[in-house]
Amino acid sequence: MSRQVDEPVIRASELGEYVYCARSWWLRRVQGVQSRNKAALRSGTAAHDRHGRGVATVQTQRRLATLLLAAALLVLLAAVLMALMGGAG
Repeated sequence: MSRQVDEPVIRASELGEYVYCARSWWLRRVQGVQSRNKAALRSGTAAHDRHGRGVATVQTQRRLATLLLAAALLVLLAAVLMALMGGAG
């Protein structure tokens, strides 16, 4: 199936914009309206970037905590098994 030349191309980044705010995407894409408040957009983008980095940090910390907990449980299990085996002899 080939795309007609006059069909508009919607980029992946536009899908993200649409999911975030369909009205904003529609105003820009369909109506041709551009934002008048570029400084606020830059500020909001920076805030979202900071938040995204914070979320990524928390996810990494959670994975590390899970691994440490699993390691501690394995050490505890080994200690219990050694105590049981040592007490049987």
